[in-house]
Amino acid sequence: MPTVSVKWQKEVFPGIEIDTSQPPIVFKSQLYTLTGVPPERQKIMVKGGILKDDADWSTLGVKDGQKLMMIGTADEIVKAPEKGPVFVEDLPEEEQVVALGHSAGLYNLGNTCYMNSTLQCLHSVPELKSALLSYSDTGRGNGIDQASHNLTLATRNTFGELDQSVRPVAPLQFLQTLRKKFPQFAQQHNNVYMQQDAEECWTQLVYTLSQTLTSDASESAALSMKQLFGIDLVSRVHCVESGEESTETESVYSLKCHISQDVNHLHEGLKHGLKTELEKVSPALGRTAIYTRESRINELPRYLTVQFVRFFWKRESNQKAKILRKVDYPLELDVYDFCSDELKQKLQAPRQMLRDAENAKFGLKTEAKASSSKENEGSSSTAGDSSNMDIDKADPSVPKKQLTGVYDLVAVLTHKGRSADSGHYVGWVKQDNGKWIEFDDDNPNIRKEEDILKLSGGGDWHMAYICLYKARVAESKS
Repeated sequence: MPTVSVKWQKEVFPGIEIDTSQPPIVFKSQLYTLTGVPPERQKIMVKGGILKDDADWSTLGVKDGQKLMMIGTADEIVKAPEKGPVFVEDLPEEEQVVALGHSAGLYNLGNTCYMNSTLQCLHSVPELKSALLSYSDTGRGNGIDQASHNLTLATRNTFGELDQSVRPVAPLQFLQTLRKKFPQFAQQHNNVYMQQDAEECWTQLVYTLSQTLTSDASESAALSMKQLFGIDLVSRVHCVESGEESTETESVYSLKCHISQDVNHLHEGLKHGLKTELEKVSPALGRTAIYTRESRINELPRYLTVQFVRFFWKRESNQKAKILRKVDYPLELDVYDFCSDELKQKLQAPRQMLRDAENAKFGLKTEAKASSSKENEGSSSTAGDSSNMDIDKADPSVPKKQLTGVYDLVAVLTHKGRSADSGHYVGWVKQDNGKWIEFDDDNPNIRKEEDILKLSGGGDWHMAYICLYKARVAESKS
């Protein structure tokens, strides 16, 4: 990598390394951190004119030790007068973020939209940001490798930058640590970093955070990661041929929506995903046999992640092909039907509280008394276990929040194109004020709710690949 110096105004910045395997926008992002001049305002003189964001370094003849000249004005926060009207652009940047109503975008550092969309969707979870803030710079839990520790710090720092900036953020630190921890994201073709699968990025990042926050942070943060995204499944594994039957349990971080010719809605796809066939050795038969696995949810998270299984390996083209079929998904998802009998029993009281609260908003009669008498007919030990659904157990003065099995859509990660390793990924995130923002790399755009429901597929437009739902909770004073 050539090392150059850059002259800007009266200052000279020596010893700047240029990674010629990455586009010039990455180099401009480095200069942005040094000078405060945003990439779009930078005019860097090179052979043939002004350096473009997507130029090919090999054609520019940049040599080691060369001095480059940059022209551009750094951003300044205009100080508002003590008296008189105060405009948004006159506010400190942190206050501008609040006034804007959404966080910043992320620069695409060369086929990194898969990473940007993942970060924007996960950034929408305030409880995750709180857990990251409690993570120590120096401390590292037992068994946690340095790369995982660094990736957790990079996630925390990137989220912090997004919250404090109205300008696009260059996630250089995060990208570098992600590639060091997971080398598959550093794959290149013709010296250019390749597009990657956003679901793989999401899965690897969530798994890493679940390991580091659990081991390093306080117990409350450790519990937080499990409560935030963890789904406990209980499965009945049955072989029709031999009559063998067993029960298995596992913890996962997402539900799969399987797509076939008879799947038109998310609910149907989830049903298919929870009932699968597998082939394994049968001790009774002494050979391999077909088993049916029927799974039910036994513990719910605060945030429910759903992945649409849209990609499969196509041998003819030697790549991940895409299922374009339209699969509708709701703004409100009720997973009660997918829960185990035990969990359904625990959900009854919170669900009734939720219905009563929603009925009260419209002046309708509540059914609390009738429902409580019915629930008391069940076993006292099971019915009393609804406390396991509590989200906030620590402070007795705070009303208890209990999971209900009902979820509201808060983020969608979409893919546009025909292959997981090409095309374009975008994050669509619901803000606290109810507005939806389309985070297309460094270009956030306000969208309407009806625009979100148009991302269900059926063509070459953006279609949902991952949906993130937030639990709708019931509050009780006791």
